[in-house]
Amino acid sequence: MCGGRSPLVVQSQEPILLRAARGEDVERPPVWLMRQAGRYMAEFRKYSEVIPFRERSETSDIAIELSLQPWRAFQPDGVIMFSDILTPLPAIGVEFDVIRGKGPRIENPLRSHEALAALKPMEDIESRCPFLRPILSGLREEVGDASTVLGFVGSPWTLAAYAIEGKADRHCQQTKMMLLRDPQLLHGILDHLTEAIAEYACYQIDCGAQVVQLFDSWAHHLSPEQASEFSLPYAQRVIDLVKAKHPETPLIFHANGGTGKLDRIKNEITADVIGLDWSCDMRDARAIFGKDQMLQGNIDPMILFGSEEDIQNAVRKCVSEAGRNHILGVGHGVVQGTPEESVGIFCEAARQSLY
Repeated sequence: MCGGRSPLVVQSQEPILLRAARGEDVERPPVWLMRQAGRYMAEFRKYSEVIPFRERSETSDIAIELSLQPWRAFQPDGVIMFSDILTPLPAIGVEFDVIRGKGPRIENPLRSHEALAALKPMEDIESRCPFLRPILSGLREEVGDASTVLGFVGSPWTLAAYAIEGKADRHCQQTKMMLLRDPQLLHGILDHLTEAIAEYACYQIDCGAQVVQLFDSWAHHLSPEQASEFSLPYAQRVIDLVKAKHPETPLIFHANGGTGKLDRIKNEITADVIGLDWSCDMRDARAIFGKDQMLQGNIDPMILFGSEEDIQNAVRKCVSEAGRNHILGVGHGVVQGTPEESVGIFCEAARQSLY
């Protein structure tokens, strides 16, 4: 330009959690909490006490509101959509409901080769899950660059276990019996779910998810050897399939009960971020994964029932032991009954933890 100065162009910085998940240097650990939208919030209970779960999670304006409640209250660096790991199952022919006080129920569990053959491929997600696009695109519009919008899926092992048991079972008895007596059937179910979950995760990214977390919620039911056969290879295939379509989108792998399997996770999983539960020592995890691996976690969620000093001390300790390349969070979901102000203290302590 002649005769004047160029106009100043101000570029908005991408949100800190997204940058950290990509492996970029950031000024502090980003923070978000699993189940940060939940019944511990009075505002959330106004919906959960009168509206059934699937209606809440599959009605876009309600799901957006529930996803945003903790963000408005505590300003975490991640806004995860309000949904469930079982949400994609009806799209492949497995119906479920969530019964208040009892949890998920699947009336016709997957326990035969005939049931496996009847499963549908994950196709036409737009019409089978019409709520997904408005939820994720709506969240992106609401938070802009102030926070990162997270999608999530269950791992093939965890969804298989739910679909086979028909409900949460502390022994995972039907699934473990199938593992021992008919492993071919279990592998067939895992194969089908792997393809379906990968498609579903890719669709979430297409709809606006900036980061996607893969939850292996039932990893604790498997021995390390079993995990290397029935869980980790299928989770890795999901990662490979999603990365083939969306190489730029960070993926988080979180195994509940990953302690005792960390060496295997390190060697068999290539997720951008490894989530840790609170049963492992952050120093040990850092020693296993090395300084360059992004880790997430791993404070015991029950710390949030402690004093302000307890919470701040736990944050300081975790951040110190993790070092850089760390996303702060609790090692599993926020527990019902957690004081709301404690979540605010937790998030503020993270924001004060400058490197």
